[in-house]
Amino acid sequence: MEFLSLLYGTLLLRPYVFVFLAVYLAIAILNMGVKRSLIFTVLGYGIAFLAEYCSTRTGFPFGYYEYLETTRTQELWIANVPFMDSLSFSFLAYISYGLSLLLWSPLTRGGWDVRLVDRAAIPGSWRILVTGAVLFMLLDVVIDPIAFLGDRWFLGQIYTYREAGEYFNIPLTNFAGWFLVGFTILFCFSRVNRWLTRRPGFVDHGMRDIPGQALLAPALYFSVLIFNLGVTFYIGEYRLGFCGLALTLSIFALTLFRARRSPDAEKKPGSTVIAE
Repeated sequence: MEFLSLLYGTLLLRPYVFVFLAVYLAIAILNMGVKRSLIFTVLGYGIAFLAEYCSTRTGFPFGYYEYLETTRTQELWIANVPFMDSLSFSFLAYISYGLSLLLWSPLTRGGWDVRLVDRAAIPGSWRILVTGAVLFMLLDVVIDPIAFLGDRWFLGQIYTYREAGEYFNIPLTNFAGWFLVGFTILFCFSRVNRWLTRRPGFVDHGMRDIPGQALLAPALYFSVLIFNLGVTFYIGEYRLGFCGLALTLSIFALTLFRARRSPDAEKKPGSTVIAE
């Protein structure tokens, strides 16, 4: 009962995280099915938790930091890490992966009805994985500085670094850690997915084709950025806000160019999104 009570407390304390999580699950299921979506979520959480558990003790891979246990009786914690924090890595990794697919994959396009060619193949090419990891890290460039100032908005102060970092109090090692963790999540999932695809009799359910499908994950990616930028400007951190806004607009411009200017790709039977 205590577990369920703390899980419910997590939902009440961090409702915005679970809104993003619910939207992520809906998009992921449409794109790759229920089983793969659950595998991605559990795998992402597990890798993120191990990274955070290790970093709070050894400084690898994010640098030395610790979570403040002010909410331990209000929300679910696993060891010394809040459950919701590691869980958020799953959907942040997926939407970064989805944006990477949009940037690199052949597309079918009719106005804003943009779709990946044979998206069910779910490719694991190096350039998609590396780009996804970079986009995952860039999310944190916007997210972490404002999370560090959580005592000034409804997040609350949840963690602190041993030493002040170089980028708005965040150490650069943190961003390197995010790249490494993001790449690890995407690489491991791509290999698991390859095994599932080749497994005789494996069937997934829930996949659907809808207009603009390739834009769904990128839309959630930018929604996360906009949410964090909104909080940043709301608390008056204008210098941080404009740095994050410049980064967001740069990524958006690249995405818009790709979605609107890339040549249409004909969908051929047996084709894949991108060669492995």
